[in-house]
Amino acid sequence: MIAPRRRVAAMPEYHPPLGNRDHLRLDFNENTVACSPAVLEAIRSLSAADLTRYPERGPVESLAAQHLGLAPEQVILTNGVDEAIHILCQAFLDQGDELLLPVPTYTMYEIYASSTDATVIHVPSFDSGVTPDFRFPFERLLAAITPRTKLIAIANPNSPTGAIATREQILAIAAAAPQAIVLIDEAYFHFYGQTVLDQIGKISNLIVARTFSKAYGLAGLRLGLLAGPDALLQWTRRVLSPYSVNLVALAALTAALKDQAFLMHYVAEVKQARAEFLAGLTRLGLQHWPTEANFVLINIGPHHKDFVSALRAHNILTRDRSADPGCQGLVRITIGTPTQMHHALAAIETYFSARKVSS
Repeated sequence: MIAPRRRVAAMPEYHPPLGNRDHLRLDFNENTVACSPAVLEAIRSLSAADLTRYPERGPVESLAAQHLGLAPEQVILTNGVDEAIHILCQAFLDQGDELLLPVPTYTMYEIYASSTDATVIHVPSFDSGVTPDFRFPFERLLAAITPRTKLIAIANPNSPTGAIATREQILAIAAAAPQAIVLIDEAYFHFYGQTVLDQIGKISNLIVARTFSKAYGLAGLRLGLLAGPDALLQWTRRVLSPYSVNLVALAALTAALKDQAFLMHYVAEVKQARAEFLAGLTRLGLQHWPTEANFVLINIGPHHKDFVSALRAHNILTRDRSADPGCQGLVRITIGTPTQMHHALAAIETYFSARKVSS
């Protein structure tokens, strides 16, 4: 039997939930409605001849850079933020290097780092035996920085908690670790509204990631973006497949970027629904954590698996996060539109009412 590399054999695996997802999808933090109609129009306009050509990302990267107020050389389009994380790890993490990772957080940072010869250092945002608050572990992260620190990955807002690192904290971390890349993953930026993108090119070790899978509703096309100084991005380009972003995705992104009114309407719907849904959780007496994203983490307790199954019976998909560090008994629920969340809240209320009657 041919064995893989030692590090690959030891890597953790990511297993997304499989099966029928034709329900109310409150499990993956996707857009719960649709992408812009302009995106579908752009895709339909593609010809059979267009599909015979290799895609050229350059013109669309320039368009994305202009949209973000950056220079073209400061932007790379990727096959989702997953590929962005992967190429950063491949380009910069070597034997003896360390990745600092506040946990719990997005799983793929650790998975991709584990394929390299670097060491992953967990920085917990909770204390064992104490009810977690999941606030960004700023002081702990600063204390964990060493000369071996090569990459610091911060999801902002964080998943699955919805917690945020402040701008001041991010800038302080970048200043404290000039030998390391500080990756700020702003996948949920639109639901938070705060960014450090304006510091690209001013802070030499800062890189920002964005996705078009969430608010833009393009998860099925796999589109992400890295923004950073050209002095760093030139190395990620070396390990990036030249054709990893396909022609259909590039056409869709061009249309999506031009339809900001559609995007902002959806974001406004989610923000309204978030406020109403969190108020409903409070009314039901369910512990949940402050969130600046399009999801909320709820403490269901020992019946978390039963809760997820019961909501699935109501055609509502949720995500059990009990396997994440510090998250035993916790379930993450995506925030959709007000109508969708009224339906979800009613199902949650029905579930707990039935439990009270049966007990």
